[in-house]
Amino acid sequence: MLRLIIGVAAGYVLGTKAGRARYEQITAASRAVAGSPVTRKLVSVGRQKLSDKLSTQPKLEPMKPIDERTTVLVPQNQLRR
Repeated sequence: MLRLIIGVAAGYVLGTKAGRARYEQITAASRAVAGSPVTRKLVSVGRQKLSDKLSTQPKLEPMKPIDERTTVLVPQNQLRR
């Protein structure tokens, strides 16, 4: 418990010494990173991958066509391998 109090006190003292200017600098940098198109793309790709992994829908894979216009799709876990 004493370590926690010492840590909080040290963080407070160091934070107040840095002042408002440093706080503004850090927030401006974080906004620039969050607003970047590269960051948005990475977040979007990450969300899509996570969604695909957590999806409860079975993935369908194309099978041999019955004729030229018909394709049969079977859930992945039902494929014979």
